[in-house]
Amino acid sequence: MPRILTGNRLETGDVLWWNGSDWSRHIRDAVAIGEEGEALVAELVAAERINDPVLIEVEAVADGWLPKTTRERVRAIGPSVRPDFALPSLTVDVI
Repeated sequence: MPRILTGNRLETGDVLWWNGSDWSRHIRDAVAIGEEGEALVAELVAAERINDPVLIEVEAVADGWLPKTTRERVRAIGPSVRPDFALPSLTVDVI
C-alpha cells in the first residue's frame, strides 16, 4: 500500500503534503514515500517546523491520491464546517 507524508505548517496550521522536495497544500502534488519515510519524519520532527508529520496509507486514483481514513480525507479537503473553504484537491463526495 502506498504511503504519503503529511503534516501541518507550524505558523498557520495549514495541512501540507510532501511533494518530494518541499510541501504543497494539495494532496494531488504528494509523492509516494518508500523506505526513507521514517528517516524523513524523524528529520522533520527534529527541525520543529512541521507539526505532527506522519506517513499515511493512500490509494492511487486517476488524479492523485485518496487517503484510506476518513480523518485524512477531511484534512485533504479542508474544513468540514465551511465547504466554501474546501480545496480543489478532492471532492466532498469522497468522505
